[in-house]
Amino acid sequence: MTNTIDGAALLDEVEAFHRRFNVFPHEAAYVAVVLWDAHAHLVDCFESTPRIAFLSPEPGSGKSRALEIVETLVPNPMAAVDASAAALFRAVSGVDGQRPTILFDEIDTIFGPKAGENEQLRGFINAGHRRNRPMFRCVGDGANQTVQAFHSYAAVAVAGLGYLPDTIRDRSVNIRMRRRARNEKIEPYRTRIHEKEGFALRDRLAEWAAQVTERVMGAWPEMPEGVTDRPADVWEPLLAVADAAGGHWPSRAREACVALVTASKVNDKGSLGVRLLTDLRDHVMVGIDRLPTIAILDRLTALDDAPWADLYGKPLDNRRLSKMLAEYMTEDNEPITSRNIKAAGSVLKGYYAADLHDAWARYCPPPPESPLPPLPGTENMG
Repeated sequence: MTNTIDGAALLDEVEAFHRRFNVFPHEAAYVAVVLWDAHAHLVDCFESTPRIAFLSPEPGSGKSRALEIVETLVPNPMAAVDASAAALFRAVSGVDGQRPTILFDEIDTIFGPKAGENEQLRGFINAGHRRNRPMFRCVGDGANQTVQAFHSYAAVAVAGLGYLPDTIRDRSVNIRMRRRARNEKIEPYRTRIHEKEGFALRDRLAEWAAQVTERVMGAWPEMPEGVTDRPADVWEPLLAVADAAGGHWPSRAREACVALVTASKVNDKGSLGVRLLTDLRDHVMVGIDRLPTIAILDRLTALDDAPWADLYGKPLDNRRLSKMLAEYMTEDNEPITSRNIKAAGSVLKGYYAADLHDAWARYCPPPPESPLPPLPGTENMG
């Protein structure tokens, strides 16, 4: 007789496994990722499957490691960074009856400047979000071609720099990864050692999924107030998993749902954003706790060997400055925005150093060290 598995305790173990190797930006991210791992074992119970996306503005933010840990926990993982659309169509149609869980690293190569070359992959990711939406392709040689339906419904996790197109982003749980701060420690991941631990959890997730399949199949989880339409489609499978697990997971799942659905979805940037943050820290706001936007722009555009005086053919302005900074987050995980600053009897818009500290710590190189004191006896040397 099969022992009944405590779903809540099992999800706790999966979360603990992630926390050993991943630093996510907030508690809601841990909850969402764990529920997504479990939902991949129950994907045939749902009308749709949310994508999960690990995105960041800069390399070295833990995206690939997050995907690597997910790979150990989901059924039939298929790393698809180099896979063709034709290979994916056939894989999802079933190899020995097993639908893969597809893992795309470096997703920016698909949705970046050369995206036109990957239109079939874009279509595959879009169509595979919902059940019973096959893609039709001509197969055969020459005049002997027939139209064949290829099923694309499959759980998909992606990781990459920058952003996702709206059609993918709206079907995804988006985790905006941040570069690990110096005080954030994780355990080094060693495939030969830790992969087996992940596989053991994966096998128990599969066993638990088999025990709750009927319950999840007919579930209509209660959505948090205000979560409707596409966000409800995304979160319904995850909330169904949480309800089946029980314990503290139903409440945690709904808190995470609200947090991530209402979070600001902004496009991530590349190294130009880090250059802006670093110039603000090292040249513009040195020893200053706040500064009006007009003064920030004057100081930035006056910097030698900096791009701000001629950025895409014109000087940096307050609109572009606001857009660039809003893509990074404060310590409270809110987008960096301008605030009121009282100056000389008037109120101006500007930025506070306190709002930038977390982004400085995560993305900027260490600040320049103070000059070393002169050697004894050399103080007066020219």
